Amino acid sequence: MPAIGITGGISTGKTTFSQCLRELIPTATFFDADKAAHDLAERDPEVRELIRQEFGPEIFSANGGLNRAEMRSIVFADAEKKRALEQILHPRIRRQWSLEAEGRRNSTDLFFADIPLLYETGGETLCDSVVVVACSPSLQLDRLVARTQLDRAAAEQMIRAQMPLTEKMSRADHVVWNNGDRVVLAAQAGLLAKYWRQ
Repeated sequence: MPAIGITGGISTGKTTFSQCLRELIPTATFFDADKAAHDLAERDPEVRELIRQEFGPEIFSANGGLNRAEMRSIVFADAEKKRALEQILHPRIRRQWSLEAEGRRNSTDLFFADIPLLYETGGETLCDSVVVVACSPSLQLDRLVARTQLDRAAAEQMIRAQMPLTEKMSRADHVVWNNGDRVVLAAQAGLLAKYWRQ
């Protein structure tokens, strides 16, 4: 069965789309790049040491947890720091999910990789097809502000730091438009699930 990449912009609805697919195709395997990044930063001693060297020991709280809000504000204000963090995390995440995808090649179950920076990291070359979850720019901004409590200027900066959504859409095999509610998103997931199972 194919390996299918799921990507899009920040706050366009990738996670919700993946949840819809999980409900529709319970036998499918899912790789979540955000969860992998979180696990690496919390549990991998080598990754934690590299982050400490790059960002200083104060990036970790007294109980050892990574201060994600602080990290986010640093990397979105400083392109060099963003690149440094990506160089620590991305090769490891890519290795994880490419091994998992390869291991599923002979399976009869679908494999999905939810990877926000799929195109930015060249990960589309490891996919048989790519779905981009998109929405209008104004709705994306509203969702990001609501989710993160950032002010609108900081949220806009975060969106601009990513590859333009229009470019991702132009490169996608499938575009899922997420301007409506979850029912509309689930209906699109259902159509694609049917198509992939043919």
